[in-house]
Amino acid sequence: MKAAVLRRAGEPLRIESVDLQPPRPGEVTVRVAATGVCRSDLHVMSGATRHPLPVVCGHEGSGIVEEVGEGVTRVRPGDHVVLSWSPVCGLCFYCTHDLPAQCEAFLDAVWNGTMKDGTTRLSARGEVIHHYAALASFAERCVVAESCCIPIPKEAPLETAALLGCGVATGVGAVLRRARPAPGSSVAVFGCGGVGMNIVQGAALARAAPIIAVDLIRSRLDLALRLGATHAVNPHDQDPVTAVRALTERRGADVTFEALGRPEVMHQAIEASRRGGTTVLVGLGAHDEEIRLGAGSFTRSDRILTSAYYGGIDPARDIPMMMDLVQQGKLQLDPLVGRRRPLEEINEAFEDLRHGDVMRTLITF
Repeated sequence: MKAAVLRRAGEPLRIESVDLQPPRPGEVTVRVAATGVCRSDLHVMSGATRHPLPVVCGHEGSGIVEEVGEGVTRVRPGDHVVLSWSPVCGLCFYCTHDLPAQCEAFLDAVWNGTMKDGTTRLSARGEVIHHYAALASFAERCVVAESCCIPIPKEAPLETAALLGCGVATGVGAVLRRARPAPGSSVAVFGCGGVGMNIVQGAALARAAPIIAVDLIRSRLDLALRLGATHAVNPHDQDPVTAVRALTERRGADVTFEALGRPEVMHQAIEASRRGGTTVLVGLGAHDEEIRLGAGSFTRSDRILTSAYYGGIDPARDIPMMMDLVQQGKLQLDPLVGRRRPLEEINEAFEDLRHGDVMRTLITF
């Protein structure tokens, strides 16, 4: 099968012929319908995130089940699924304490680029190829853990459903599952890309007001206003912290979100929260970057600082809920797709991401 392989950090992806083994017990083969191009993949490509190489990237996808391994009960061939990059055992401390993305049974394997048993299902001419984020969806097919397969109705939009696997789930989940703002709470979203735009949608679902979108790109701000934001702030034009304070009653938002993974923007999001307010860090930063806080001033402000890895969601519970919202017209996917490209244009898709001139690019098969 064809797959996009990263062999060295800093180099383009290569379209190669790759061998895929059949699924083993508890595993599923999925024919990929679409996969989104996300900044987390870009971090691996640049070397900002350390990962074993060579690797097939891609962690936001949807597809159709082709084959199931022994003991699989969740899905069967022909089922339409959203691919979750967070496999879970359902039994460990974290799974039973509503933090399945920290699952003890799978966490090391996910970041080691293997399946749960420590081996891979990918190879090329006898060479081991690693899986990124339990999926490796930049390929025509992938073998994944059964729990990565979230069934969706066959009448649901299969291609755009791929976005539910990461960007939408992370953004909406950060609001509804981690921050949980009360109706009427003021919200500011720093960074309105693939995740931030869905934080905006999540805030609208939570009936927050005002909802302040902060971004450097005018087209993103325009889309944020269409998807539920009440105000737009461009840091090119004004200081975003000052602007958020001016737009809120208590000189700061009740809840602020950072969705870029950049320390300087994280600091702005913290400063834009009110005394006693909450800041949720959602963007995945580079492993060697740090955030600095004034120890005395932060403590005196009574602020809460937290993070939302994968939006704090339970994929099996929350992705079907979000698909229901899509089918009800309460959560929008189509406006999030800026461009569709074939796998052969994967590097051009990452140029789309770097330039920021489109929202999500979908690789479609």
